[in-house]
Amino acid sequence: MWARYAPCWSCQELPSSASCCQTNVSASLCWSRQLWWAQCVCVGQSVCVTALRVCVLRGWRGNSILCVTDSSDIHTHYAQHTHHDSPSHTPSLLVTSHTDDGEVEPEEDAVQSAVRIKLSRVISYKGTVTEVVSEGAGLYVIDGTVGLCVAYQPALQRSLRAGDSVELHHVHFLYGSCPDFPPSILCTCLRSSIRVTTFSKVVGLPPDVGCPSDGVLPLLLLETNVGVSEYLWTCHLSSQLSHSLAPSVVQQQCVCVLSWKIMEFVWRGRGGGGALGRRRDIYSEMLDQPHTCPVTQYGVGSAAHQHVSVVALTQALQDHCWASLSLSALLPPDAASLSSSEVNSALAWSCKTLTSDPPTEGGPWWRPLLLVGMLELPSQKSELVLQLRDGTGAVACVVTETSHNEEGGQGAAFNTAWIGCLVCVHKFTMVMERFIQSEFPSYQYLDQHTFITHRHCRVYLQFSLDHLYILSPSVAMVSYLQQNRPASCDEVTWREHTEERTRTGEDSSHSVPSLSATVTHPACAGSRPCVSMVIRVEEKEGVAWRNVGAQLREQRAGVGLSFSLRASVIGPVISWGWDPRNESLTDKEVDTQQEGQVLLVFSGVAVRWCPLLHPGLCYRLTAVDNEDTRVLFGCPDPGRSASQLHHNSTLLVQPGWRFHTLTSPLLKHTQAPSPTILSVSDVINCRCEVVCFQALVCDRISLIDRTSDSGDRKSDVRLTVCDQTGHSLQVYLNLSHITYPHGLLPGNTLLLSAFQRRASRSGNVYCSHLPISSVTVITLGQTSSIQPSAPMMHLGEWAASKQQRCTVGQVRGHGVCFLFLQLQWSCSLCGCVFLQSCSSPRCCSTSSVFQSKAKVAFEDGTGEAHVWFSGLLVCHLLGLSDIQWEGLQSSLRVRGHLRLYPQGRNLVSDSDDALIHFLLNLCGDVTCRQVTLTCRKNASQRSEEVKRFTRGDIDFLTRMAPPLQLTCVEVSYPAGLQ
Repeated sequence: MWARYAPCWSCQELPSSASCCQTNVSASLCWSRQLWWAQCVCVGQSVCVTALRVCVLRGWRGNSILCVTDSSDIHTHYAQHTHHDSPSHTPSLLVTSHTDDGEVEPEEDAVQSAVRIKLSRVISYKGTVTEVVSEGAGLYVIDGTVGLCVAYQPALQRSLRAGDSVELHHVHFLYGSCPDFPPSILCTCLRSSIRVTTFSKVVGLPPDVGCPSDGVLPLLLLETNVGVSEYLWTCHLSSQLSHSLAPSVVQQQCVCVLSWKIMEFVWRGRGGGGALGRRRDIYSEMLDQPHTCPVTQYGVGSAAHQHVSVVALTQALQDHCWASLSLSALLPPDAASLSSSEVNSALAWSCKTLTSDPPTEGGPWWRPLLLVGMLELPSQKSELVLQLRDGTGAVACVVTETSHNEEGGQGAAFNTAWIGCLVCVHKFTMVMERFIQSEFPSYQYLDQHTFITHRHCRVYLQFSLDHLYILSPSVAMVSYLQQNRPASCDEVTWREHTEERTRTGEDSSHSVPSLSATVTHPACAGSRPCVSMVIRVEEKEGVAWRNVGAQLREQRAGVGLSFSLRASVIGPVISWGWDPRNESLTDKEVDTQQEGQVLLVFSGVAVRWCPLLHPGLCYRLTAVDNEDTRVLFGCPDPGRSASQLHHNSTLLVQPGWRFHTLTSPLLKHTQAPSPTILSVSDVINCRCEVVCFQALVCDRISLIDRTSDSGDRKSDVRLTVCDQTGHSLQVYLNLSHITYPHGLLPGNTLLLSAFQRRASRSGNVYCSHLPISSVTVITLGQTSSIQPSAPMMHLGEWAASKQQRCTVGQVRGHGVCFLFLQLQWSCSLCGCVFLQSCSSPRCCSTSSVFQSKAKVAFEDGTGEAHVWFSGLLVCHLLGLSDIQWEGLQSSLRVRGHLRLYPQGRNLVSDSDDALIHFLLNLCGDVTCRQVTLTCRKNASQRSEEVKRFTRGDIDFLTRMAPPLQLTCVEVSYPAGLQ
């Protein structure tokens, strides 16, 4: 039989031949022992094959095939004289060279355009290999601009080298399949053929690849039906991880396998996992007509995730933090009326957040981000939060976790099993806090950065543990997964981890590494005796700088970070032959008769356990490599019982001790009652001196301390917090004796423990920080979250009620009369009247700001209040437009200031000044409109006054409550009345 050669891997598609049969029959030639024939033939060459037999290929639903036998021979350059191929029977050879002008983009499937699915185009190509991207993964670059992927074929007998001239037939042309590779990609399938026409003259060894085991990727690709977009993305991720992960992780884990697991997780989450996991049908790929293979169609889109290292992330965030800084945007809308101190105070602290998925518009990245690293306890004393570490660096992380109680809400991270886990973070928030020390005279000088004396930023991440994917669990996490599988780990991975943990002596000589991480059972990892006891945390104080003695060998006497917690001891101290970590609670660890109390003191290195220890939870405290149970007694007398030893004893936590969270169902008597957590409304109405409450952060203001000149000076912070009812109060934090707390951002929900409740002279309630106070972030807010509005209040109840001590509320009513109006150009430094220059002889400032104040008598039918307005609120109150407000400012330039004290409720004046008449008319219109005001109750309120009334010849004396003093923060008119 003769045939013209067509490209294929282990089969050849042959046109019908008159020398074999009289009808046109589609046949295929299958080679077995004669695979070396592929080196003797090329596309378009006529060959003659003898001694063929017809066979049926099991597992393929197509036609019969022609198979060679042991006596078959092949004759190349065979000349056929009795038969001439017709154009329809001879496959055409299209060889094209890639040019930028002649580039043809593949056709897009109209049916799948909504999901950006394109169809590849089959072409032939000639070119020169210019770069070997990854020999094991089968990735090359041809002619400097065209990518070549040969991973969908078996490995070549001779790998391509830079400088080889190749001739490709029946290759798929794809455009924009992966943003990490050249836009034009040629991908071979099982029908494609590669022929080296000119060998490279380059001598020497090929360059080292990023991952030594990158040849695993084509083997995994052969078993799994994965598209070319996913494969190219996995290859690029593998190259990045080999450089970003710590060397210890790279030695223990196969980077290619980790990348493959991440790819499956990411594409499954994007809804592209329909084909993942299916085995490839190689016979259909080679023989079916029309031709179909994994690269026939491919996905295109800019939503492919992008992996970044920790150091690249932090550096990019720090650069973006200052590149995106706009000082004018940090000021309120009425910045033109702010004095110098108010402008500098508003610029002292600011925050910018970016989301990883979807990426924030205007950020450094336009694709969703991925982070791969290991969760660790804090290593720096200044940052007492968990951190994510890879081979390039570490970044602080504010982490929350879904609790295991009946409510199942979010709370602070508590499970110590996450420590040491290699994870992939696919959804997180990047936080950039700016700290600026400045001396701007006024808002007009914001473009002159020479007035900034010092600036620095703090970068950290916020995410929930629900948004992590476990790549390699710690030993404690394996035990935890056996007890209760979380939502962050899929069922297949959980089963693999469980089987791997119980399997010992596993053969590691497989060519393809297992996708599951190998974890050795603690009992098989070597005998490490230890002692342990189970505790339940009752109370916990905050970390602060305190005087600590030299109780520890590694610690010197002096001032250091320290905190303590009071815990209940569930049972006696137990001696183990191995480290039990977080295994299920045993009966011998529980004492059903008595429970002791112990005070655990943390200082030095032990302070790093603070982020994971919380009241109401049970932990197993272990001292590894120790067989003396008295080390956990806190008392050296062995004759006393365990309960007596633990009763009111103090235990100094050593650096080598470990805490393990016990999350499995415990006995009823080991479960602690939930601590009393109040709301903001409860704090306002209660009479407790020290409170623990939960609140949503509405606003944050830095109270600048001018006495310190250091760059890292710590100023006090004032938080405005509220609850779902809209009631709010202010919390003052003194940062001079504590570490800087992360996560104090508007939108986050905080748990504030052991704060002192105070009341001002006017009855307003606020809270202040104590040395034992602690702040914990329990819920991460969204940038689009809407804060609850202030509660609606009645003036009569607000002024008279002793129980309702709300500081911010909404009142709806109308103005009774205008009591006071002041418009003034003031010096931005000293506040004196500014004409051509400052009126104060001691001030030489040349900058001025326009300030306005107004006082209006307001009533709502239940009572009357005096409401103060300032800044742009005066403009809104008078109903002026922006142009009219600017004109009013210009008209006062020469005069400098103007004060109006209307007499009575009728705004009438005998003055001939047109400006005064204009303002009086505006003030009169205020009393005719219904308005809703959001007001803050002033700290200073007048006491009751005795007034005299005369009726005829009789005088009456009576006590009258003064009007409520309020400060307006927002003005809103009903629709159509402004």
